[in-house]
Amino acid sequence: MTRAVIADDEPLMRSQLRARLGELWPDLEVVGEAKNGVEAVELVSTHRPEVVFLDIRMPAKTGIEAARDIARLEGRLPEIVFVTAYDQYAIDAFQQGVIDYVLKPAERERLAVTVERLRKRLAAPSSSADVLQQALAKLAERLEPPSRLKWIQASVGSQIQMIAVEDVLFFVSDEKYTRVQTAQQEALIRKPIKELIDELDPQQFWQIHRSTVINARAIAGVIRDERGRQLVAIKGRPEKLEVSRSYAHLFKGM
Repeated sequence: MTRAVIADDEPLMRSQLRARLGELWPDLEVVGEAKNGVEAVELVSTHRPEVVFLDIRMPAKTGIEAARDIARLEGRLPEIVFVTAYDQYAIDAFQQGVIDYVLKPAERERLAVTVERLRKRLAAPSSSADVLQQALAKLAERLEPPSRLKWIQASVGSQIQMIAVEDVLFFVSDEKYTRVQTAQQEALIRKPIKELIDELDPQQFWQIHRSTVINARAIAGVIRDERGRQLVAIKGRPEKLEVSRSYAHLFKGM
């Protein structure tokens, strides 16, 4: 009998998947259920199942992190199936050959395809840990949030200095350089705003103009001038930074 572990932080989703698997794969034994990635790795280490169903988004460890830890365990690798709520565009990332997926909620037709693939794979030699880790790395690039910029190398006079991004009050670009303003100093970098914005935490740094990004924590207030334009006042600074019409919704009601 083939054994499986199901990991999902939603009890109803685990119950539904177990029920559907019972219909489509009667000789599959679910030997454990986990509500987070840490429990999933522990169950796999204990029971050594042939198949593991992992939700992508789980507390403690994500499904991808759990899969990486499982791939490091000794012995034969289990087949990995990710259970995900992602749409078809993101599902393209799962076409790795050694990883399968099921969309939430687990529909019979798609799950039946996965079951058939799993049976074929289980009858053939298993994939190596290296191949699985490579597939997981590619998957993580597509599905996990990008790492945010923490430090900036900037020109201050004739020197290059490291500036912590969290200390930056605002960025303002011209045609050639981007000004980096902190409470203590002004510096210059060559990276334009359109590239910089992709590396900054959108919860902390707000673009208010095509050439301006501000640290939300540095906002002292928003005013309107005689022409009706919104201007952002920065704590401890004399500048008033203009908000373009495209970004006025950030300060709706002010």
